[in-house]
Amino acid sequence: MNLFNPTLALHSLPTILSGLPLSLTLLVACFITSNVVGILIMLLRINPHRALSLLARFYISFFRGVPTLVVLFLTYFGANLDAISATILSITLVSSAFIAEYYRSALLGINQTQYDAARALGFSSLQTMQYVILPQAFRIVLPSLGNVLLDMFKGTSLAAMITVSEMFMKAKIVAGASQDYMTIYIVIAVIYWLVCCVLSLLEQWTEHRFQY
Repeated sequence: MNLFNPTLALHSLPTILSGLPLSLTLLVACFITSNVVGILIMLLRINPHRALSLLARFYISFFRGVPTLVVLFLTYFGANLDAISATILSITLVSSAFIAEYYRSALLGINQTQYDAARALGFSSLQTMQYVILPQAFRIVLPSLGNVLLDMFKGTSLAAMITVSEMFMKAKIVAGASQDYMTIYIVIAVIYWLVCCVLSLLEQWTEHRFQY
């Protein structure tokens, strides 16, 4: 058996790439929701009210310790959500737990004088967080968010487990039809790698822009 069939790889590309738009759509949706939820969890985590802080700590501990695939099955089979919603919710729950800690670490890296200056200007706590602290924290946390973005894109392949027709699901269909799994999985591996390279360049460009 040949390790790689170039003809099959070339012919399979259109079918596999037809799932890329859905994979990228899932990525964008999950990245946005994960950041929103992550920031909210981070704010609860640093809240002076002990009950809210403990709730946020439990959320972070639980979803950092449970595999995304398990959460995906719980939301899809247990909560009876449709496949797309279950995918977005599952990735959001897990990723936001990590993002919350990244933002909290970034906040710890911001000098206390920034809080004092905002208070001297008459900013409320909410205004200080919204206009002074979070923009600076976002710049600090960008490299970590870049890693989350890459992991999230690779994680969208888990959606194939619940029949979402994203890129990996298309590859599985082609592999099953051709019975040449090695060739197709090499192709999909290269595609994921190339897309991650593009995302890495985008993250580096964004990080460079925010340094100003």
